[in-house]
Amino acid sequence: MATRARVRAPELIGRGGWLNTGDAQYTLADLRGRIVILDFWTFCCINCLHVLDELRELEEKHRDTVVIIGVHSPKFVHEAEHQAVVDAVERYQVHHPVLDDPELATWKQYAVRAWPTLVVIDPEGYVVAQHAGEGHAHAIEKLVEELEAEHAAKGTLRRGDGPYVAPEPVATHLRFPGKALVLPDGGFLVSDTTRHQLVRLAADAETVVQRYGDGERGLVDGGPERARFSEPQGLALLPGGRVVVADTVNHALRVLDLESGETTTVAGTGRQWWQGSPTSGPARDVDLSSPWDVAWWQGEVWIAMAGVHQLWAYDPEHGTVRVAAGTTNEGLVDGPVAEAWFAQPSGLAATEERLWIADSETSALRYVDREGAVHTVVGTGLFDFGHRDGAAGQALLQHPLGVTALPDGSVAVSDTYNHALRRYTPPVQEGHSGEVTTLATDLREPSDAVLVGEDIVVVESARHRLTRLRLPEEAVRVDAVAHRTQRAATEVAAGKLRLDVVFQAPAGQKLDTRYGPSTRLLVSSTPPELLISGEGAGTDLARDLEIDPAVAEGVLHVSAMAASCDDDPSNEYPACHVHQQDWGVPVRVSADGAARLPLVLAGMDQE
Repeated sequence: MATRARVRAPELIGRGGWLNTGDAQYTLADLRGRIVILDFWTFCCINCLHVLDELRELEEKHRDTVVIIGVHSPKFVHEAEHQAVVDAVERYQVHHPVLDDPELATWKQYAVRAWPTLVVIDPEGYVVAQHAGEGHAHAIEKLVEELEAEHAAKGTLRRGDGPYVAPEPVATHLRFPGKALVLPDGGFLVSDTTRHQLVRLAADAETVVQRYGDGERGLVDGGPERARFSEPQGLALLPGGRVVVADTVNHALRVLDLESGETTTVAGTGRQWWQGSPTSGPARDVDLSSPWDVAWWQGEVWIAMAGVHQLWAYDPEHGTVRVAAGTTNEGLVDGPVAEAWFAQPSGLAATEERLWIADSETSALRYVDREGAVHTVVGTGLFDFGHRDGAAGQALLQHPLGVTALPDGSVAVSDTYNHALRRYTPPVQEGHSGEVTTLATDLREPSDAVLVGEDIVVVESARHRLTRLRLPEEAVRVDAVAHRTQRAATEVAAGKLRLDVVFQAPAGQKLDTRYGPSTRLLVSSTPPELLISGEGAGTDLARDLEIDPAVAEGVLHVSAMAASCDDDPSNEYPACHVHQQDWGVPVRVSADGAARLPLVLAGMDQE
């Protein structure tokens, strides 16, 4: 057995307390003898949701030796509300204990720098591995198997039931609905996300007419009682009356024929897209990544591909998909579609001239024009958000998930984490920024809205219902509030800064160099002036950056990827795995700041 670095694990602290434990409170001492995996997550983060799905199989397979604990560490103010965490745990079907840590106390104790981060603690209470980002489930399972054997031999492994206690189910017609669509007959189709179904409602927006899907998670085509979905979200009418569905966790597009009730898969393989995979081609042969919303625009289905911070397009006539906008880098950069950056686009609405986008992680309202350029009308970046009306250039949203084009040219925004419906009114004259107002408050996590005559029907996701509102002639007055993320900035020194992305291939694997370098590193900054040198792409996971002393603070954007394969010379086709993570590291330049910035992709930082 190879010698493994071990560091005593800090205690688990969270003012919000424990969820999914039947009200029991736990310390690390209570979990001694079990292999503990801490999953530092926040429910806004698409990468965190991917990791929840990656861990499901491991969690089931090693249920008697492994305890997974989600440490909820909020980015947005709304995510620090305890009830919001309770809702998210149910919404995303988290079947393990969760520690609600609104003040990031445990995050700081473990020196975590990114969502998601996984930390493995051995049965004796020592940290033995840390992984940031996605794609680590296979490596962690290999480590778990090693720890099981090692500690069974030492007599320090304790098997048995874990501390998870399932909450009582609640009976409602809808459960955390995501998106809605007005049907030609005046009724509604709603994605009933947590129950893995589509639900057809009558024109009263309450009476259930038909359910599509048997309610179990899966990717199965067929009639209403046979089809299966996995957390479906966006819906759009195709010419001819069929409905295209963003089947988010299946990484697929489905089409529902409302007349026959049949569901058919039209795009995606059911596998998640990874760097290096095809980005265009026959739609059923190309992997997708968490499609969150869909809209018919310019003869194609445009897809808010939240999982890779891009917009894609599906051509139903030719049966193909392609990347339409975005680079996969996470952030807010306007310009030509091929160069723009998005951050978890989650809502789409099409007009003749524009495709409107709710870009949730930048709390931004953006659009693509017919000439192929991306523009931002509200929002400034990844870490600034709030509820502020007024001139659009200084207005603030908080993680919006939906947009709705209104007949007068304005746009309604489902401002999800502000529990509000907002409106953006374009400027009358060139050179002005337009105006943002609040149409309604006291909604609960609105995620979409549709126009019905003079009313707007809002999907109140966390109240499990559709709510009909009369569009007001005057906006609601709301006290302005602005926020920055609670996450502490890293103090760095001006001048030379050594960036080290730590990656150790899992046991039994090696870096895959058969087709060239197996690692990739991309560095940029906001503002760009923060970096004098060191930006750009390369294959070395270590890089010397130069920080401008004239820039007081900013964000370093670091994207890293490493591919490792089974190290077995006799196997001509070894299994390979991609590990990747994007970091947005807030930094503050100071005289006594650090000269080295370590970011752990996988393994332990030994320096």
